[in-house]
Amino acid sequence: MTSHDVARLAQVSQATVSRVLRGDPRVRPATRERVLKVLAETRYEPNAAARAFRGGRTGSIGVVVARLSYQLYPAMLEAIGAQLARLNQRMIVWDSDHGGDAPAIRAYRQGIVDGVILTAATGDSEFLREVPASGAAVVLLNRVVSEYGSDQVESDNLDGGRRVAQYLVACGRRRIALVGGIPRASTIRNRERGFREALRERGVELAPHYGFRSDSFSHASGVQAAQRLLELASPPDAIFCVNDVLAMGVMDGARARRARVPEDLWIVGYDDIELASWGAYDLTTVRQPMEQMVAQAIELLLARIAERERPIVRSCLANELVIRSSTARALPPGDEQGKKER
Repeated sequence: MTSHDVARLAQVSQATVSRVLRGDPRVRPATRERVLKVLAETRYEPNAAARAFRGGRTGSIGVVVARLSYQLYPAMLEAIGAQLARLNQRMIVWDSDHGGDAPAIRAYRQGIVDGVILTAATGDSEFLREVPASGAAVVLLNRVVSEYGSDQVESDNLDGGRRVAQYLVACGRRRIALVGGIPRASTIRNRERGFREALRERGVELAPHYGFRSDSFSHASGVQAAQRLLELASPPDAIFCVNDVLAMGVMDGARARRARVPEDLWIVGYDDIELASWGAYDLTTVRQPMEQMVAQAIELLLARIAERERPIVRSCLANELVIRSSTARALPPGDEQGKKER
């Protein structure tokens, strides 16, 4: 079965079949449906090698991920896969925690993939060192590296951290602690920076003994942070954690010490992973616009593949503070119409 056979059965030109396979939006909906019906009935599979030879494209996109144990990244990967599938693009995935940068570099250089999405890049990422940004079909998603001259899509982590601080202070919290992490990633640096700046602007000191730095961003590290912070003579009345798993660890650590959440202690996380909304945690957190971020990253990458010399685009999307019972579902004074999960 060839694309010419599909065209004959669908009563269209072979060029129209090719446009449908590429996801070209200029194809009329009725024509697209007719071609897709024939493709499904005949189980037609395009020959990737022949297509790459003819057009210089493989129809494959590489995705480099990390920390798959943290629910944010599998959710991001699922969103990327779903959107690429709708565009008739294949996805090849590498885990940078297990040597994924090296095979991703080889695949890109050998033309096995048309472009690459990096979801967990830092300034010392091997991929960024080995693949020059100029003209490269590479998009950074979620984490950004300002000195790397590629298209990049992030959410506004600086503002996210600021909004958490503003919220806690507006609701009367004063003994505020921060459970942060190693600042290699732009996400962590910006969340902490925004949080600290907003506290200073409101005259609230983040005392050194109210700070805890996690090396692993794990649940166990969050439990450890809670144990250390809550044994202080004057324990915090609110704790901001730079991701949700840390916040869940803090919550479990607080419960183990008989601290009541939210009566004695407010806890806020970041990312709004699925577990954050579960009744056992019901965690106040900052939600990133994941679907929109992924859509923009894919759009930019496909545009870059088509036109290597187009202007660089840097996109920063707004986040949403989601208020749940770990902060008593309290809205800031005068903000009754503010954002609150229904």
